[in-house]
Amino acid sequence: MRLKTKLVLAITALVFLVAGLVSLVYVSQLVGAAVQQSYETNRMVAEQVRLALDNALENGLRGQEVDPNNPLELRALAADAARSDASLKDVIDSVNRYSLTVYDVNIGDNLGTTLVSSNPDNNDKPLPVRPGYQQLLDAGPMQLMAEVFGPPKVFDVVEPLDRNGEPFLSVHVGVRTTLLSAFYMPWLRRTLWLMGFALGAALLVGFLLSNLALRPMEEISLQLDYWTAQGETQSAKADEPKQELAAQVSTKIEMIGQRMRNVEEVFAALKENLDQILGNLQDGILLFTGDGRAVLVSEAARRFLHRERDSILGLHARDIFDRSTVLGRSLWEALDAGVSMVQEEIRTETGKRIQASVDFIHDDETNQGLGALVTLHDVESAEEIESELELSRRMAAIGRLTSGVGHEVKNPINAIVVHLELLKAKLGDASAPAARHLEVIDAEIHRLDRVVQMLVDFSRPVELQLREQDLRGVIADVLALAAEELSTRNVILVSSMPDEPLIANVDADLLKQAALNVIQNGAQAMPDGGRLEVVLEGDQRIAGTADRSASLRTGPAGDRQGAPGWKSALLRIADEGAGIPEEIREKIFDLYFTTKSGGSGIGLAMTYRILQLHHGSVEVQSVRDRGTEFRLRIPLAATEWGRRHPRPAVVED
Repeated sequence: MRLKTKLVLAITALVFLVAGLVSLVYVSQLVGAAVQQSYETNRMVAEQVRLALDNALENGLRGQEVDPNNPLELRALAADAARSDASLKDVIDSVNRYSLTVYDVNIGDNLGTTLVSSNPDNNDKPLPVRPGYQQLLDAGPMQLMAEVFGPPKVFDVVEPLDRNGEPFLSVHVGVRTTLLSAFYMPWLRRTLWLMGFALGAALLVGFLLSNLALRPMEEISLQLDYWTAQGETQSAKADEPKQELAAQVSTKIEMIGQRMRNVEEVFAALKENLDQILGNLQDGILLFTGDGRAVLVSEAARRFLHRERDSILGLHARDIFDRSTVLGRSLWEALDAGVSMVQEEIRTETGKRIQASVDFIHDDETNQGLGALVTLHDVESAEEIESELELSRRMAAIGRLTSGVGHEVKNPINAIVVHLELLKAKLGDASAPAARHLEVIDAEIHRLDRVVQMLVDFSRPVELQLREQDLRGVIADVLALAAEELSTRNVILVSSMPDEPLIANVDADLLKQAALNVIQNGAQAMPDGGRLEVVLEGDQRIAGTADRSASLRTGPAGDRQGAPGWKSALLRIADEGAGIPEEIREKIFDLYFTTKSGGSGIGLAMTYRILQLHHGSVEVQSVRDRGTEFRLRIPLAATEWGRRHPRPAVVED
């Protein structure tokens, strides 16, 4: 049997079953209503007989003397009064004659004996034992149908007559089920005909509707063929086993579902790759749909628009660009007018130079606008990156040069020291005039040796001992180490640490050296003492290539969120010294540059190199006669930047 035929038969049978159950419930309700109506009618009949009996007893016993201790005498008098009363007899005869459901009427005493009956042969005989009519009223639908339309039974409707609160006589109206079913059968037959018509109609409608509902399956199959046609050949289709229409549709839907799952996997992988690319881009990129809503926003865009990336997605261009700013107004005017913008340089209110481009995307065939791409490029950052790359190349060249020079100078120095010692031994007399000159030569050679050794150490490849640890503990060790020296210089140390841990993957010894160099420089910048502030805090900015700029850079106001989830740690060291003159600020990180007598010029250069090895940055801001603040930014271990840019264990210049 075909699957379609099975479905049609199943749907038709289901409709027929529902209609049949509803019809049976309806018939049972009608039978129940008929039984209830018959009960009400026959109970009224019993009450009429009881009232006639009451009148018969009142008339028959009037003037009679009865011994209260002789109940048999009272029963005999009551039986004579009931049997001799014509009104009672007329009522019983009329009920028996005209009531269509009453089988008989019996009046019995409290001993179960029949006093008066519609059938005279029952007088003075025991009352018939019959179930009460209440049994029909309490029966369920199936039991009720079985009682009414099953074997004949008689149910009694009983109406008692009491005397002084005690049972005396009772009226029994017998209702026969055959009479009950015969009375309601015409009405029930019409109902059954109606039920049969409803079942037939339901059967026909179910059959037609099921065929009509399954008819579009062929059209659905043809539509599915269009979507499953890719990658399939006619020969492959011919080799497939012939299937029923429903099975073919099911197979094609499964194929489409599998393709959709494959597409979703590819889409998820592409989206992840795209997010990684956008996260690493320094340029701000915004992609808009044809109706002007942002569907793609790079992480760097927030630096230009001062808004979080998630708050931009889905917004219209008019709600994204602030037209009170030069950048926002220029971009909105270009998008609103549909005019392309090609690498136009815009200077913001703060003097920042931004190169903006607006490109519109069109359908090649219909020339219909599909969307727009906005690109924002930080000109100053690009120049700084180029400067940093040039600096790195120069430092690498200097490292190679100093390494070779140090090696070549070290050997002659060692030879000079050896021969100097031999010369001292030959002179012998320490008081000779040449001895003082030899001591000067010895001291200068040792100083030259220390300088060469420092040069070799600075240019030597550094093996980082990276380990994840809380930066609060590292900085606390530095402060404890520098506390005694600061107190001798009358420097007041003010420090602040965050409540939450700042976990970073660092070489603790090198980082301590970098921080200690800056703290000592700050203390030396205040010869008369002062206040030195050391603050460690979390920061939302991503630490990148070390920044040697002389002015303090701060991100947009939205960068600081005041909650955990930092991308980097920020160590701020601020003194109250005389400040760094503007003309030498760009040189403070150069090797051997110093303005202090006896200074080596290696401290800040080494700090810069250590931060560079940790993929961090150094920023400095200085105001004449007000002090200098250094900012050391270290990437945290739990940031996306740290996961995407693994740090090498060994870094060479």
